[in-house]
Parts: sequence; structure tokens; C-alpha cells
Amino acid sequence: MNAIEVAAAGRDALGECPVWLARERLLQRVDITASAIVRLDVDTGREERHPTDGHVGFALPTADGGLVAGVERRLVRLATPGAPPVFVAEVEPGLDGNRFNDAALDPSGRLWAGTMSRARTPGAAALYRMSPDGAVERAITGATISNGLDWNLNFTVLYYIDSTTQQIDAIAFDLDRGRLGARRRFAAVDPRDGLPDGLTVDAEGGIWLALFGGGAVRRYLPDGRLDAEIRLPVTNPTSLAFGGTDLTDLYVTSAKHRLSPEQLARERLAGSVLRIRAGVCGRTVGPDG
Repeated sequence: MNAIEVAAAGRDALGECPVWLARERLLQRVDITASAIVRLDVDTGREERHPTDGHVGFALPTADGGLVAGVERRLVRLATPGAPPVFVAEVEPGLDGNRFNDAALDPSGRLWAGTMSRARTPGAAALYRMSPDGAVERAITGATISNGLDWNLNFTVLYYIDSTTQQIDAIAFDLDRGRLGARRRFAAVDPRDGLPDGLTVDAEGGIWLALFGGGAVRRYLPDGRLDAEIRLPVTNPTSLAFGGTDLTDLYVTSAKHRLSPEQLARERLAGSVLRIRAGVCGRTVGPDG
């Protein structure tokens, strides 16, 4: 339990938004500042990198077999990772310092996608909801670094992170209408422990969190209590996704971002994708399960 392996060694500048593609047995992620969508064959270690025309915050599989991605402040659709992007919408006109960051698809096919301020300008970013027909609405305003998001087991709560608040929030969620309700603090993170980044929910309802700058991932119970912490051989874990046979492998992306040359010389695994035998399995939410 909790054995840590290297699935892909040190390849990402800023790896993020991992998602398991069950039919293909591939782990897809983005390398944000390298402007690439990456697919990794976890059995052979081979991967394909597909360039994007700007920093890409996320790329997620859709029910039609294609992808929806956030590139800079644009939402685009792609038939395949390397296909020409089809423009859907652009958000936050004039805020060139902003870009899309993390995102997730709910079981009804709605995209929930957040933006972030590269300069960490307070309140400059937001969380958006895009319906399957392409209509885009702002769901949360006043964010700074909109980050990890996932749902509880019965989809009545959206767990959401605005990183600079140093906490995970729990927001009442209406799956039928795709609407958000009351918001409360679910778990606080001491700044000395790292910046809360990506998250994912396992099949038991546990909430897994990556601590950027903290060199660890945590698991919280549904009542907000800290259940476990796993130390990692990288300083900057960024996000997590369950994959592999029976979704028993926890994959963790990481980054070289914000590390000094001296730190990079010491930390050879920075930018790696790690695999953890976490002792629990994941669950499927999106269309690829």
C-alpha cells in the first residue's frame, strides 16, 4: 500500500489535469506551459505530445469521442488531440493575464471550467459552466486561481478549490439543473503545507488533494477530517486521477514550475507522472468510463 512508482520521468514543465482513458488504456494530461496535450501508454511508457496554440489548462474526453480543451481564454473542441481546434467560446475579454486552468465534466455532460490570474490578481478569475450545446455561463465569480474540482458520490456536492484561499470548499450541487447553491469551507490547508491544487474523489467518497510546493498528497474523509498524507519525491504535485485496471492506481502529475536551478538539479523527478498504490479505487464520472 502507498508504494510510489514513476510512470513517466521528468517530462513536464507544468503537468496537469490527468484523466484516465479506459478504452485505450491511456493516461491523458496537459503540459500547460509547454502547450501540449499528452497521452501516455502506462504499460509501455511511450507517449505522444500534441502541441496547442497557447497554454492549455485542460483537455477532457467528451461523449462523442472528441475532446474539449481550454487554451488560454478559449474553449475549443478537437476531434483528436492533434486535430485542428474548433472555436467554441472565449471568456474574460481584455484580461490577457488570465487563462483557463482546471476543469471537469459532470455526468450530464456539462463542462465546469475555471480560469486563473497568472499575476494572482485577487478576484480576477471565475468558474464557468458550459452546457452540451455550447452555451457558456459564469457560475462563480471573484476567484483568483480556480483549481481542482470534483463531486461527492451522489453528486449533491461540488468540491472546489480557489488555491489562494488555502482551502477546499463544498458547494451544494443540483445535478438536474446544473446549478450551485450554498458554499462552505470543507477543509483548510496551512500555507506551510503547500498550495491546494488538483483534487479527485475515490469510490469510497474520499477526497484526494495535491499540495503544490508541499511535496505530498492528502486524503480527506467526507466529513472533512484528514485521513492520510503520502509524501512524494517531488516538491510540486499538481493533480491526481485514478486509472489502470479496476481504477486502483492513483496517478499524480507534477511540475518543474517555480523551482530554482539548484532545486531542479537536486530533484530529478520534478515534472514526472507518479503512480501510487493508494489502497482504494477510483470511480468514473465522465463519458470515457
